Order: sequence, then structure tokens, then C-alpha cells
Amino acid sequence: MAGPGTWSLPVATVIILLLPRSLEECGRISLPTPTVHLGDPITASCIISPNCSHLDPESQILWKLGTELQPGKRQRRLADGRQESTITVPRLDSPWVLLSCCLRWGNSLQILDQAEVQAGYPPAAPHNLSCLMNLTTNSLICQWEPGPNNHLPTNFTLKSFKSRGNCQTQEDAIPDCVPNDGQNHCSIPRRHLQLYQSMGIWVQAENALGTSKSPQLCLVPMDVVKLEPPTLWALAPSPEVAAPQPGCLLFHWEPWKPSLYIEQKCELRHQPQLAEASWALVGPLLSQTLQYELCGLLPSTAYVLQMRCTRWPLPGQWSDWSPSLTLATAQRAPIVRLDTWWRQRQLDPRTADVQLFWKPMPLDKYSGQIQGYLVRAPDQAEAVPPLCNTTELSCTFHLPSETREVVLVAYNTAGTSHPTPVVFLESRGPPLARLHTLARDPHRLWVGWEPPSPRPRGYVIEWGLGPPSPSGSNKSWKMEHNGSISGTLLQENIRPFQLYEITVTPLYQDTMGPSQHIYAYSQEMGPSHAPELHLKHIGKTWAQLEWVPQAPELGKSPLTHYTVFWTNAQDQSFSIVLNASSHGLVLRSLEPASLYHVHLMATSKAGAANSTSLTLMTLALEESELHVLLGLFGFLLLFACLCGAARFCCRPSRKNPLWPSVPDPAHSSLGSWVPTIMVEETFQLPSLRDSGMPPITKITVLEEEEKKPGPWESNDSSGTCGLPTLVQAYVLQGDPRAPSTQSQPSSITSDQVLYGKVLGSPTGPGPGHYLRCDSTQPLLGGLTPSPQFYENLWFQTSPLGTPEPLVPNQEDDCVFGPLLDFPLLQGLQVHGVEGLGGVECFLGPPPGPAS
Repeated sequence: MAGPGTWSLPVATVIILLLPRSLEECGRISLPTPTVHLGDPITASCIISPNCSHLDPESQILWKLGTELQPGKRQRRLADGRQESTITVPRLDSPWVLLSCCLRWGNSLQILDQAEVQAGYPPAAPHNLSCLMNLTTNSLICQWEPGPNNHLPTNFTLKSFKSRGNCQTQEDAIPDCVPNDGQNHCSIPRRHLQLYQSMGIWVQAENALGTSKSPQLCLVPMDVVKLEPPTLWALAPSPEVAAPQPGCLLFHWEPWKPSLYIEQKCELRHQPQLAEASWALVGPLLSQTLQYELCGLLPSTAYVLQMRCTRWPLPGQWSDWSPSLTLATAQRAPIVRLDTWWRQRQLDPRTADVQLFWKPMPLDKYSGQIQGYLVRAPDQAEAVPPLCNTTELSCTFHLPSETREVVLVAYNTAGTSHPTPVVFLESRGPPLARLHTLARDPHRLWVGWEPPSPRPRGYVIEWGLGPPSPSGSNKSWKMEHNGSISGTLLQENIRPFQLYEITVTPLYQDTMGPSQHIYAYSQEMGPSHAPELHLKHIGKTWAQLEWVPQAPELGKSPLTHYTVFWTNAQDQSFSIVLNASSHGLVLRSLEPASLYHVHLMATSKAGAANSTSLTLMTLALEESELHVLLGLFGFLLLFACLCGAARFCCRPSRKNPLWPSVPDPAHSSLGSWVPTIMVEETFQLPSLRDSGMPPITKITVLEEEEKKPGPWESNDSSGTCGLPTLVQAYVLQGDPRAPSTQSQPSSITSDQVLYGKVLGSPTGPGPGHYLRCDSTQPLLGGLTPSPQFYENLWFQTSPLGTPEPLVPNQEDDCVFGPLLDFPLLQGLQVHGVEGLGGVECFLGPPPGPAS
């Protein structure tokens, strides 16, 4: 137990203290067993001695399982004065737990004794016991698998004995072999063994809850001998050793030296160094051979070899696989098709310069690697140097002008390929019908054509950088052997923003067609910069801009439109889009004396670019213009005030106008003037509705420039009975014989007011006369323009072109009645027969001043 604890404790705090050295022997825990099965219950008791004078005789014993308080089963006083408390834990779920017996000491718990309790399972029987006789250490090594974890310390022991036959009887015991902690193997030294005598072997496992043992193994030590693996070696080339055949490997091996006098057999496995390749097993191989030729392999392929051996014909264990040996099979002669193309240039009448190109197309996936190419004349001997011996895919040489053929072969250490004849054809075939290209993406170009008739046997397609690159530099090419196709995809050496020249040549049986070429881009760039803006003219509220369109550039996408942006001093932005053919613009609705920033953006399908910014300032207004604008504004304000005052004063609802509507007699041409009709006076005017009255035969309307009615004129048309608007202005409301109950509104105007006078006798046979004169007095409250010919609805034209009078309607008293409501006609003295026959009425202004 530890030393004394602390005695001063805070209130309401439970702290476990260790008893002083004088209380160490006061209590003791008793357990039936310190180890139980996991999940089983456990019972313990704690007894307190009566010799503990420091303790209260009625002290309560408490239990703790780990860190948790546990209720005790009961507490009693024994006959000898000791106190006993027991506890039962119904299920123990932890492999290890600490059980404490405590005593309450004031506000704390005092530990009297502690005991460790372990839980687990009995050991499982070991399995997979195997033994090998190791000739290197000269010992029998056995190993096993211990089984699942039982949560308890377990001891393993390798037990064995010597026996006869099948180990049914035990003769001599062999000392036990105890492995080191954590190891599952153990070695029995040679001194305890009889190499050719049977022995029984098993493994025993033991822990606190029980003992188990593995099944017994009966063996003879020399029957389980495991040899060390052999060592593989490659045979070096020598005159005594013939070179292996194509597809074969030749090698030898050396057995493990301690097993040189042991008969054994071996197995060989090999695997090609290819993707997803598997091992192939070859055997058995006898150890006396020590040399082997492995055939049936792929040519020009590297292989990994491994070997293992065992005792034979006596029983034994296979050795581990030997370290790997990597060998490659011999090459095969190239099996390829060589596509060829050439360019020919005449140096002089007798010599031609030929540049030959080729591409190898393997016909077999196991074709040998190509180490070089030879170009020879068809009848050239082997001893004569070839025209070309190169590892490249092109060659330049000179030929006599009459030579039309050479031979091309590929070679390696195993031999040469089949010769490929190269015939320099003449261009006498039909050309292609049409050539076109299409960019699939920035690194691929599609070139198409229309196959001619007859169909070619193939096509040669060349492509390379176009002008200004040198002609023929770094060109790529390919051959299409299908003459019926109409296009091919170019995927090699294609870069964006580069101009490519593509040439297509049709190939026929004994000739070829003329080459045709086309230029194309796989991707074009946007404009590098926009045209520079220039100010051509500027005014107070406008500015005229212009720019010079750029010339088309190679590799640049054509422009689709321009956008002009301008910003004022208040950071308000404006823009306008123009088509690509524009080269100028007029900015309108600008503020005078204001600063603007303008720039131009040129846009194509591939991108856009901005020009440099142009800063401009509009002109300021002159002093005279400011005066004019101020005066115009003041006039408009005054006019608005006058219009408002006139509308207020001349409203029809006002009963007392500012002035009466009385004509000026001094400037009238009427024959006589009749005072205003009083209420008691009555005029006897002839009735136009009388059947005896002759009709009016003609009304002439003189046209005048149309004038709009004043804003103060009334829109009330209740008394006009639906007459046209311009005609209603000439009609007065009410009965001229009735007294006026409301004065008419008047207006002030500087225009002349037209008056008329009827001359002649109404009873006379001749037509009367209507004279017009000028007057400056107001009439009818305002001047009303004459109606146009299409607005005169009182009369209709006959088919012969002469005006026809409308028949008066007795129900409509507004057709002819208003003609006599003219205010000056009220003062007209009419004598004689009732009626106005032969009177010709004129409405409208006179052609000149009245007399």
C-alpha cells in the first residue's frame, strides 16, 4: 500500500484516500479465484479486523469495481468481533478489472484493500502444426497457429517423443521445447533426434482456465527435409555453346551445396514481362541436367525465370523459389509493311535528286525490332554499298534520270524484311474533284475530297506549316490505302494558331494524279488589338469619331462587329454595337462642356481586343445662345401663365365674362343696326320649316388654312345634333327669338372677323347678294376655321357632280335652323314675301377686304 493520504478534505467532495501505515492490516479482500470466464459472475468478501482502534465500530464497508461504486450484498458482525461485507458482480464483461474494499471516512472513501480480477476463455487448440528438417541449422523446426485470443496469458509447449511405426507407442521422451514469448515456432536440436526414426509431435496450450493441445503429428525427420533453392545462371556465348533458336532461352542452375549428394527434382516457372502476364510452370527437371533450353517463347521478349527443388524419389519439402533471372529471347526478322513516298528534283539532264520517305507498319505483334533500313537498286549486289543505310525514316540520294525504281528493306540481327519496291510514278492520272478542310479541335484537322473516277488505289496526304515557313520543312505525311474514302483525320503535329498547307495526291495502279493543296487553321486567334480611335469633328452636344479598319491577318479570325463605349464624368457608361464594315460613328445627346472617355472594342469569333482610350470634351455654349435659351424659357413660362389665366377667366361656367360679345357698328357694312332684342320684343322671322319657303339652292364653302380652336372654347355639342366638329363652330346654340340667359364667352384676337350683309328684296325675281366685309370686333367667341371639303356633311354630290340639297326632316330641327341663328341676322329687316328664295349663302372668309 502507498503512504498516508491527506486528511483535510473540502465539503461535499468524495476522495479515495489510502489508509495510514497503521491501518494497512485492518481489512482484507477474499476471492474464490482471481480468474473467471468472461461473462460469468464473481463473488468477493471483505473482512475488517477488530484491532483497528481508529475505526468506528459501526463503520460501513463500500465496494468499487474499477471506478464505479457497487452496492454490497450485506454487512454483518462475526462472532470474533470482525465485520464482513460481501459483493456479487452478476456479469464480468472486462478482461481485467480492479476490485476495491473501501470505508467511509468522514466525507471521503478510504481504500482498505484491492484485488485484481481477470476474465477470459480457456485456450483453443493450436492447429496447422508443421515441421521441416533444416539441413543448414541441422534442426527440426516446427511452427503452428495458436488460435483466437483468449484474453489470458497462455503458455505454449512443443512436446515430442520417439516411437516406432505410426507413433502409437511412446519409447523415449524428448525434452519439451518452449518458444520465446510471442513466437509460434520452436526448434528441436539434432542431438535429440533420430533422423530416420518416427517421432510424435504436438503443441500444448495452457492458461489459468484450462489446457488444450493440437492434433499429434507423426513424422520421420528426414522425410520433411526442405532444401535451399538453387541458383540460376545465364549461359555466356562461347564456341562450345550454340546460340539459342528464335523463341528459345538457354540457361543452367547450381544446386544448394549441402544437397549436392541428395537426389532431387526441380520445377521451373517463367513469366514474360508484359502487362497482365501470368506464370507458366515447366517440370520436373532432373538435377543431373543442370542445363536447359526453354523454347516456345515469344521472340524479342524478356522473361523472368525462377526454380525450386525437392528430394526425389524420397519424400521431402519443396524449397522456396530461387531469386529471379531475366533473359530475353532472340529477335525475329522484321515483319512489316513499308509505306513509301518521295520527292524528286532534276539536277541535270542525267541526274535526279530523290528524297525518299517511309513508315513501318508491323504486320505481326511479335515482329522483331528494326535496327535500320537499306535502300538499294533492284539489281544491286550485296557487296556494293547501298544507296542508303540509315536508322531514320527518310533518305536523300542521287539516281540516273532513267532509273525508275529502288528497293527498301528493314533489318535487325535476325535478318531483313521482305523487300518493298519503290516505283517513281509519273503524274498522268485524273485529279481530285474538290478539296476542303474542317477543324475538329485545336490539335486535329479533317481534310476531305471527292474521289475522282476511276477510283484511285490510295492517297498520300502531306501537311506542314504554310507560308512564310520554308517549303518542305518538317512536313508530316500519311498514306491511305483505301481508294474509296473521301477524307481522313490529321492528328500528328497539329498546333493551334498555325497556318498549315495540306497536299493530297491520288495514287493509281501505274500512275498518280496531280497534287492539290489547301491552307487551313485548326484554331484561329482573336484580334491582337483594335483600331485606334480618332476625333474628326466635335460640337456642343455631338462628337464625330472615325477609325481605320485593320487589314486581315493570317491566323486571325475575321471581325464580326465593333462596340464603342463612352463614359461621362459621372461614371455613367453607354455603348453601341456596329457591324464590322463600319469605320466611323457620331455620338449624340452629349452634354455641352463635358468630359468623355471613349474606347473601341473589336470582336471576332475567337476573342476581342480593346483600343486605347480617347478623352474628349464637348464645346461650351456661347453667351448669346445662353441669352436666347433664357429668353425662350421666359417666353414659354409667360405663355403658360397667360394660357392658364385665359382658361380660368373664359370657362363656360362663368356667368359674368370680362367683356360682352358686342360687334363694332362703326366698322359694320350692314344696312341697319337693330338694338338687342329685349324680353318684351318679338321678331317675326320667316320659318325655314315652312312648306311654302323656297329651298336654299347652294352653299359655297371657301377654304382657309385650318386653325385649331382655342383651349377655352366649350366642347359642349348637345345642341348641334351631331353635326361635324368644324361645322359646329359656325352654329349658335338656342333660339334667336328667345332671350339670352347666359352670355357667350368671348376671345381677343388680332385676326379679322368676317361679317356679311344680305342685299335685295326677298320677293324680287332676281337672286339676292351676300356681301362680306372686314371687322376687328370679336364674333362668336372665337375664330373657327372653315371645314374642309370632306368635312362638309350638309350636302351630298349628285352623280352628275352638282350639289343636291338635303330634304329637311321635320323631326330634326337642326338641319337648316342654325343658318338663321347668325347673331347679325337678328337685326336684318326682311320685308315682303316670307321666304328666302334665291338666296346664295357663303360661309367662310372673303377673298379680300369688304367694301
